[in-house]
Amino acid sequence: MKYLIVGLGNIGDEYAGTRHNIGFMTLDAFAEASNVSFATERYGDIARMRLKNKQLVLLKPSTYMNLSGNAVRYWRDKEGIAPENILVVVDDLALPFGAIRIKQRGSDAGHNGLKSIAQMLGSQDYARLRFGIGNDFPRGGQIDYVLGRFTPEQRAGLPERIDVACDAIREYVLAGAGNAMCKFNNK
Repeated sequence: MKYLIVGLGNIGDEYAGTRHNIGFMTLDAFAEASNVSFATERYGDIARMRLKNKQLVLLKPSTYMNLSGNAVRYWRDKEGIAPENILVVVDDLALPFGAIRIKQRGSDAGHNGLKSIAQMLGSQDYARLRFGIGNDFPRGGQIDYVLGRFTPEQRAGLPERIDVACDAIREYVLAGAGNAMCKFNNK
């Protein structure tokens, strides 16, 4: 069985370490813990690995957030991955910092990366791991907040929360979305 695990973010040094790139950061940690590395291929950086009897294709799209769907559709088709075996790791303003929510399907909730994926796949029937980044910004400051860097307090807690997100990815692949939701939502 093959899975496509997508971490959303924006390429370029100016975006490295920003809240919007938590998908990239999570996949980097997941790959490092699994002793695999990314290589640049079409539409993004790709790492391949096995988790027990499952094959995983890790994707960090190079298409920028608003065009993430191009990369997801390409790799889904190239690898022949079923929609129910796609998991997208994405930042979420509606959740407190570090909160994890796994959903089997759902709306884009105004997230441009998820909107692009839904448009290109023709469906919202793919799983997502929403990583809370909080919403402590003044009115009209959403873009600066999302594209901004984590506070010192958040940076201190980030490694532990990313580890939890990596554990949630493993659970999703090995035990299914339902079990992962029960075990990690609200953790």
